[in-house]
Amino acid sequence: MNNVSHAKFGIGTPLRRKEDNALITGQGQFTDDLSEDGQLHGYVLRSPYAHARFTITDIEEAASLPGVHLVLTGADITHLSPIECETLATQPDGSFCARRDIPVLCDEIVRHVGEAIAFVVADSIATARDASELIEVDFEPLEAVTDTAAALEVDAPLVYEDAGTNLAFTVHRGDAAATKTAFSKADHITEITVVNNRLICNYIEPRACLATWEEAENRWSLQVGSQGVHGMRDPLAKVFGVDKSMIRVQTGDVGGGFGTKAFAYREYPLAMEAAKRLGRPVKWKCDRTEHFVADAHGRDNVATARMAMDAQGKFLAIEVDLLAAMGAYLHCYGPFIPTLGISMTTGVYDIPNMFCEIKGVFSNTTPTDAYRGAGRPEAAYLIERLVDQCALELGLAREEIRRRNFVRPDQMPYLSPGKREFDTGEFDGHMTAALERSDWSGFDERASEARGRGKIRGIGMATFIEACAFAGSEAAFLELQKDGHVTLKIGTQANGQGHGTAYAQLAGEKLGLSYEQIEVRQGDTDELAKGGGTGGSRSVPLGGVSAVKASELLAEKIRKLAADQLEAAPSDIELNDGQARIAGTDRFVGFSDLAKSAKDPDDLKADADVHQSEATYPNGTHICEVEIDPDTGVTEIVAYTIVDDYGVTVNPLLLAGQIHGGIVQGIGQCLNEHVVYDEDGQLLTATFMDYSMPLAQHIPNFHFETRNVPSTTNALGIKGAGEAGTIGACPAVMNAVVHALNSEYGIDHIDMPAIPSKVWEMIAARRG
Repeated sequence: MNNVSHAKFGIGTPLRRKEDNALITGQGQFTDDLSEDGQLHGYVLRSPYAHARFTITDIEEAASLPGVHLVLTGADITHLSPIECETLATQPDGSFCARRDIPVLCDEIVRHVGEAIAFVVADSIATARDASELIEVDFEPLEAVTDTAAALEVDAPLVYEDAGTNLAFTVHRGDAAATKTAFSKADHITEITVVNNRLICNYIEPRACLATWEEAENRWSLQVGSQGVHGMRDPLAKVFGVDKSMIRVQTGDVGGGFGTKAFAYREYPLAMEAAKRLGRPVKWKCDRTEHFVADAHGRDNVATARMAMDAQGKFLAIEVDLLAAMGAYLHCYGPFIPTLGISMTTGVYDIPNMFCEIKGVFSNTTPTDAYRGAGRPEAAYLIERLVDQCALELGLAREEIRRRNFVRPDQMPYLSPGKREFDTGEFDGHMTAALERSDWSGFDERASEARGRGKIRGIGMATFIEACAFAGSEAAFLELQKDGHVTLKIGTQANGQGHGTAYAQLAGEKLGLSYEQIEVRQGDTDELAKGGGTGGSRSVPLGGVSAVKASELLAEKIRKLAADQLEAAPSDIELNDGQARIAGTDRFVGFSDLAKSAKDPDDLKADADVHQSEATYPNGTHICEVEIDPDTGVTEIVAYTIVDDYGVTVNPLLLAGQIHGGIVQGIGQCLNEHVVYDEDGQLLTATFMDYSMPLAQHIPNFHFETRNVPSTTNALGIKGAGEAGTIGACPAVMNAVVHALNSEYGIDHIDMPAIPSKVWEMIAARRG
């Protein structure tokens, strides 16, 4: 007997987000909304050079400017450790790659434009900025290298002279000998080289922080937009060399994260150091151009892949050589991103043999790190572009070559060559559904009609799988309050996903409460001893399971309390609308009365920390249809179809929002976004005047449906969805663009982004 009757708020219900009323009426509280009495403002002086030796010769004029309270240089903070990379790569000989951690302030040498060389604190941001211009700095420019492939050339300028090379690390994955043998037996080998272009993570809310030194408590308080307060606190404690208890981190509303707000950046310890020295709160906020040059970038890979096949197009083996840009330093998870991605090299295909070599590459550019999908979009793009090229060379239909090579449901659980264990998946099923929904078979007629209007039309697909919600757990803590509502505390961090709604739905279903009656609290290290934060689509799949278990435990306690008051058996008590009632009677007691009368506070609390032993594997098919104007090179997406498998869906509205947003980010990478450095390392795309973003008017209506197969790895059957849109979008869009160009002009490859000038030039070259 479930003893709960509240399904209208539970799993699968398309409830509107309860967070949105505050956000759309301006009642949200983001970091820059915060102010403290007596606060000062910090400003970072940044390097205008990509590579240079420098000496700060005079700070006195800046320090004596009225309103200036502090000027910090590298010489002033030698007691602060660099910000460490958390994921050093393991190389073929078993050694870790050398550390290249990020100094809080550079001393003597800068390695990319935007590096922090001084920190000024003043009464106002304007005064701090004015003072920074009075700091005298002598620069000795050095040669720079910004191109990922060129950085490994013999005569390339060195980012680190002592290293003698720009090779940051080498990683091998797979079986080289078995792969070589398979290639020797191949009837056909297809090769492709793709560039996964560098991106700026343009969240709506730029970074900011407000640091306070609490003298009486002998610790800092840091309020900051983050993707997890514990993941922010712990590296900062390392920087200061203090116990974690000396730093309290709080996060309120967050206007987008996408991976890039998960990291501890230089400005946070600088603000904290200044706050302690001055005994006053110090606020720092990032302007948009600072964001472009100082926040971690995404992607930037160059990959060559080769597929060995038999005469029928059956895949035998795959080889990949991957150059992964690290930028000027090894950022927090920087080395982990390509190594994670490479584990998904074989995609949804039964490819028996794989060997991949990853080379991490230093360059005089902003460091790279996790950006929505974090390695999985790069892997899906590579395999799906390669599979389309295989079909083209063998003269097979693109859907047919996929069908011949899919991992079948009867092969599950399936251990891939990348050591990923797929528990469920019906890849042919969702591809077939997507083909039908998109009217794939009717494409030729539409292409003919477009040709009559002077346009060329293409259609492309991507059948993808990703790994997310990795092995681990996320503890949840519930407490019944005296007003009859329930507080749910959890260590993930919402930055737009709708956690307050999703977690409340899960808990409310077990407790007989509406989702409005459950307050979800995140973002305070004082309230939770630990928390894994948000990233890798882990929050609801992991945290949701613990929330459900804790809710079940709290429901048991509530039934027992009610049973004692109502003189009934706990099994006879049902929970509904905040009341505990003897089933089939009009005798009940309200949750509020139970909370007020409870003698032991522990009777009103429950927690759970459910461990998951393996990742989950969302998958699906995206089909994109485009029209290209050959006279201008402009590409228009005219139709987009998605049939995906996310296991159990908690809230269809939240799910659709996640998928739509992810696809738009993928479209942006394909058709708009691209980081460009000149040969001296200057960022040429440092504002929205030069860095193009997708606009709503350029995005089609999506046809989105699910064909879900519940996960057997996750206790609720959930697979996760936060990154999937970006993973399916890039190969679907670019396969459509290539299909259009190949059908009319014999062009079989174009790298992202397919901006109009690039497309037009390729067409013009073929037209002669």
